[in-house]
Amino acid sequence: MRSDAWHLTEDIDDFLARAGDFLRSRPVLHNTPLTVMEKWRTRPGAFEPGTVLFGRLESEGETRAIFFRPSTRRLTLTPLSPERADALAARLHGLGHTLSGVTADHDTATAFAEAWQRHTGATPTLRVRMHLYRLGTLTPPEPHPEGRGRILDEQDHDDLMRWCRELAADLGETVTIDAGSWAGTRFAEKRYTFWETPDGTPVSIAGVNPLVAGMVRVDPVYTPAHLRGRGYAAAVTAEVSRAALTSGATEVVLYTNAANPTSNALYQRLGYRRVTDWAPYDFAYAEPRPGERQER
Repeated sequence: MRSDAWHLTEDIDDFLARAGDFLRSRPVLHNTPLTVMEKWRTRPGAFEPGTVLFGRLESEGETRAIFFRPSTRRLTLTPLSPERADALAARLHGLGHTLSGVTADHDTATAFAEAWQRHTGATPTLRVRMHLYRLGTLTPPEPHPEGRGRILDEQDHDDLMRWCRELAADLGETVTIDAGSWAGTRFAEKRYTFWETPDGTPVSIAGVNPLVAGMVRVDPVYTPAHLRGRGYAAAVTAEVSRAALTSGATEVVLYTNAANPTSNALYQRLGYRRVTDWAPYDFAYAEPRPGERQER
């Protein structure tokens, strides 16, 4: 009989030593944990020991899946069967952990959200449905807008923070993005490229995560509302995708909002092909009753 066992730890070095090969074996599907772990591993101050719970599912002597749960209490999972998702939900609940949500491929996230509801009574709500794409053959946009791509440098930092504030506001995010908070934001570890018109005016921006396991993720892509529909997003996405391939990436990936037909069609025209659906669920809880265990 197959024996599955979840091994939990707060030691990132031990976790990566045991699970690193597994994560690198499927860089497209594992792009989120790979990029997050790389940030925690390489950026000073990005990782605070004791604040993240890591889990590794071992079966027949091999790692089959992983999770991590940072201080936000949002669980990120690699693909799991419904049975294994239920077993993990039972294990975490039995240890007294509370989760704010789960993010994974759609089938895994849905299976875990339903299992968490059964075990805890929490109500799961799908925040947004997403598509994960990987680049096939890069196809430059046609027609191609006039202008050029320009990689941002330190002199552009104030402009970059302004663009990221506008992007966050456009997405409805309530975050502080300034010189003091920048290093702790999700925007900090990326390299950015502007698409500029011939007179040097920036009209669109794209970021890319650092290369890890041969994979680069394009994130974010943003064009101000009054400049959309002119091909600028396509141009800057093609520019950073080409640069990623030139730098040695064997996989280039990105996420889209499934409800946005414009962006989905744009990326497909550039040569991106859909891999799977992605889903973040949020969990809501009733008020705890007297005597119930609180979050560890």
